Amino acid sequence: MCVIFTNNNRAMNESLLQYLWKNSLFSPLNLRTTAGDDMQVLDTGRLNHNAGPDFLNARIRIGPTIWAGNIELHVKSSDWFKHNHVNDPVYQSIILHVVYEEDELISDAGFPTLVLKPHLDELIVERYRTLMSEPQRIPCAGRLTEVPELIREAWMERMLAERWEQRLEEWTLLWEQSGKDWRTLLYYRLAANFGFHVNRDAFLELALSIPLNILVRHRNSLQKTEAMLFGQAGLLPHRHQDEYSETLEKEYHFLRRKYQLTPLLPYRWKFLRLRPSNFPTIRIAQFAMLVHTSLELFARMMEIHNWDELYPLMDLAAGSYWDNHYRFAEPTAEVLPKRIGQEAIANIMINTVAPMQYLYARLQGKTELMEVSLSLLQSLKPEKNKITRVWNDIGVYASDAARSQSLLQLYNSYCMPRACLNCAIGNRLLRR
Repeated sequence: MCVIFTNNNRAMNESLLQYLWKNSLFSPLNLRTTAGDDMQVLDTGRLNHNAGPDFLNARIRIGPTIWAGNIELHVKSSDWFKHNHVNDPVYQSIILHVVYEEDELISDAGFPTLVLKPHLDELIVERYRTLMSEPQRIPCAGRLTEVPELIREAWMERMLAERWEQRLEEWTLLWEQSGKDWRTLLYYRLAANFGFHVNRDAFLELALSIPLNILVRHRNSLQKTEAMLFGQAGLLPHRHQDEYSETLEKEYHFLRRKYQLTPLLPYRWKFLRLRPSNFPTIRIAQFAMLVHTSLELFARMMEIHNWDELYPLMDLAAGSYWDNHYRFAEPTAEVLPKRIGQEAIANIMINTVAPMQYLYARLQGKTELMEVSLSLLQSLKPEKNKITRVWNDIGVYASDAARSQSLLQLYNSYCMPRACLNCAIGNRLLRR
């Protein structure tokens, strides 16, 4: 498999070189160091994701001697100097320097060098170059049918698990910070969900700024709940007030002093390019109504098995003031109750209820509830957003919310960053 390269230097990078070495995608025959010594790779080692040499605990044979230790990889041998490894003691004990090509001799090196270029398969590098130069946002868009369905389906299942694992790692930390209180974690995550994509971080900050026990203490009064949430959000107007906003301002002034609360700065909230029904004022008013009307919400959500059980809990509208308002003191001619909406409720089930059930079940060792959380997603219609539309444009459609979540993960973590080397589909196309 000894192949001379034509014009693929521009395709080679350190990530690809590591991929080829890690997976032994080179001819093991006739390997020689630049000093002319015969060598054999017994174990390529373990890829190091931290600082230091690229591969750890490798084993090679040079002549009659077996060496065990670390290996450093570079596209060009001159990178040894560019990366300032010359005087770094961490790199002085490597057993081998693997390079794609030798453009500069490393004199007095205490290690052998292997030039890998003559031992690589030109087709793999050419396929990689083609994927990287693909102008479409999904590099393998025109070649998905070349990948067996079994591989694609297995990878889609992996994507959902990976998406939840990433999310749950963050949630577990938040849960521990809340004193392992499940109600508080649900409060945080529901708040973030009510911010949806644009105001998610601001909504989470809002929830973190008001201890749940304080909010619950006043939940029987919608006015106090609204005052606390809008006041902490920094959205209560100080000028051009109407009777409603003036009442909330007075109520919040008292509550803020009583509980020593510090409000957010109003610039944290985004209104631009949002539909009025998604304005943070409307979403905060709806969240206030949820807090006001919900009792033992965590226990009830952990028992949800399908859409029909969640919908009655979430089918709420903002307070009556908002029937003809989208902002404070700016009445509209149209009078319309600001209900949460089925699409928003489905989003909450997908991004909060199902993952919350899964995390709770996993930490409590309740396997059956873990299956329920997965079946919840499979019972819901797929999400519709700009990313799922990208997939639709190339003929890939989600059958349910579980699949749309998988496609979101694949797109964000692999397609957009061109991480084809770490993708099972990309691997298949490179190595078919």
